[in-house]
Amino acid sequence: MSELVTISTLDGANTFNAYVARPADKPKAAIVVIQEIFGINAGIRRKCDKLAEDGYLAVAPDLFWQFEDGIELDPDIEPEMNKALDLFGKFDQDQGVRDIEAAIKYARGQGCSKVGAVGYCLGGRLAYMTAARTDSDATVGYYAVGVDNLLDEKHAIANPLMLHIPTEDGFVDKETQAAMHAGLDDHPKVTLHDYEGLDHGFATEFGNRRSDEAANLADRRTSEFFAEHLA
Repeated sequence: MSELVTISTLDGANTFNAYVARPADKPKAAIVVIQEIFGINAGIRRKCDKLAEDGYLAVAPDLFWQFEDGIELDPDIEPEMNKALDLFGKFDQDQGVRDIEAAIKYARGQGCSKVGAVGYCLGGRLAYMTAARTDSDATVGYYAVGVDNLLDEKHAIANPLMLHIPTEDGFVDKETQAAMHAGLDDHPKVTLHDYEGLDHGFATEFGNRRSDEAANLADRRTSEFFAEHLA
């Protein structure tokens, strides 16, 4: 079962929508799904639905409420991709993490004692920030951008974090990937997985960017990670 719910910001000054997918039975835990730069589109909703099928309460906050409600974009349509990149440049990431924290709080209020998070693209970066700045019990980031300039926050990562890194990511160059490994390989709470020859967006549910084999491998690792840490 899925629905749109309204969540209050942490300061109570605003509200935003979130797509929520509920399992058939009592959820074993909750997972906040953090959007790409394309909003809560069909792919993100499908991520939520699959998590619900696996027994989780899945909550995808509409972080682009900063601009307008209900933005949905398709990366395979050039004007929409350009709009997404423009929104990324204007997006207040600190507010985004606070909204993710509000979604975590909402999920705990639904009776879930364990709440994790998973994010993609922009959401992968926000997943790293979530691991460092919130009480997420376990966090996963796919093709996170710009983590090299967040490494000074790594000391604050207290719960498990997994990052999936495609080695041919057009938005994350080799130097950045090397910095991620140098900064995080020895962190006791962080696990990095490289995907040789893969590009950004390889685990998307729909569209030209998807690589079935790599997506299935990454998603299996994610599923096992959450099964271990959200039990």
